[in-house]
Amino acid sequence: MGNLRRILLAEDSLNDIMLTRAALEEITLANALDVVRDGAEALDYLFCQGAYANRDTGTPIVMLLDLKMPKVDGMEVLRQIRARSDFKTLPVVILTSSREESDLVAGYSIGANAYVVKPVDFGDFVAAIRQLGLFWGVTNEVPGTVLGK
Repeated sequence: MGNLRRILLAEDSLNDIMLTRAALEEITLANALDVVRDGAEALDYLFCQGAYANRDTGTPIVMLLDLKMPKVDGMEVLRQIRARSDFKTLPVVILTSSREESDLVAGYSIGANAYVVKPVDFGDFVAAIRQLGLFWGVTNEVPGTVLGK
């Protein structure tokens, strides 16, 4: 089957990280989940710098991006990603607790592919992550993953 591209989760809440990991494992998604805990670490991961200078290069299949993170917030992470031509096609799903219309508009304006408000209810949160994992990890086609490429 070859090497499956990874899912990148940029999230500072340990609880949300554990729930996301559990939901993705429950659907036996074959893509590995890499977790970064703040915006600066997310940028280092993507740009293969700092602590991630020696990681295998390759763009994740999707990035799940929280907005309210330490060091560099999610909107700035998205701005920096979209400023680079090699990340124009990286699917970015904003996964946040913010229901602010201004965040929604800004996210899409900067280049988010989806905006998902984290459900408060545990079961609803797990269901939402399962749907995201199945769609972005299995159903959606991104450059470099189409058969024969």
